[in-house]
Amino acid sequence: MSAADVIAENVSWTPQRGSAPLLKPTSFHVQAGQVLGVVGPNGAGKSTLLRMIYRYYRPLTGQIRIAGEDIWSVPPRMAAQRVAAVLQEQASSFGLTVREVVTLGRTPHRAGFSTSGARDADIVARTIKQLHLQDFADRDLATLSGGERQRVMVARALAQEPQVLVLDEPTNHLDIRHQLEVLALIRQLDLTIIVSLHDLNMAAQTCDAILLLENGHTKGFGPPDQVLTEAQVSSAFRVDARRERLSPSDTRHFSFHLPT
Repeated sequence: MSAADVIAENVSWTPQRGSAPLLKPTSFHVQAGQVLGVVGPNGAGKSTLLRMIYRYYRPLTGQIRIAGEDIWSVPPRMAAQRVAAVLQEQASSFGLTVREVVTLGRTPHRAGFSTSGARDADIVARTIKQLHLQDFADRDLATLSGGERQRVMVARALAQEPQVLVLDEPTNHLDIRHQLEVLALIRQLDLTIIVSLHDLNMAAQTCDAILLLENGHTKGFGPPDQVLTEAQVSSAFRVDARRERLSPSDTRHFSFHLPT
């Protein structure tokens, strides 16, 4: 499948009807093939929004459309063919090899209890090669480093052949090199990508658009240089944020200080 537009129209969510929404009505439009970065302080509603996009939470209001169709109007198997997710929490390996974990990504494309076919095997092999996992393919997932495991989780998601890839803090707990590798991979994928990130400098460099959330409210949506301003970042994160250029050829980076 090719990348698809993602449109959220006034989506909100609450864990219990009658209680205050954790995410207030939120709207945005991500064009096919773009990378949307969802940023904001802890408790802003980032993970709640992502869970609605990959169909874990049903919106209290509004709808999320992928390629023009409400994701909650299609059967779960079809939704899993359109949206794949890589989460912060990595499940136990259960003794599975890397190849077996990546093969799990083909599950939404199999009918009933049918087994993997030649096409599935070809897609798994191609995905393993794309993510440079050939040397680990027959190793137990539990024996890999955090960065290697993250690549395997991305490979499993890509094996679903989705139109949209959702990544919830994909650089969390990774060292600097593996963070950069994951972000470089994001830019290479021919998919619509929605990713939550804590590092605002990484978000500004990686994403085509930014959605800034604070306490469940949308504080800004648009190109990074328009949303991630000193004033907006300082207000949302309650810090003194400054954009600085380390040298004339450098892109400006944020530095952060506690308010005096």
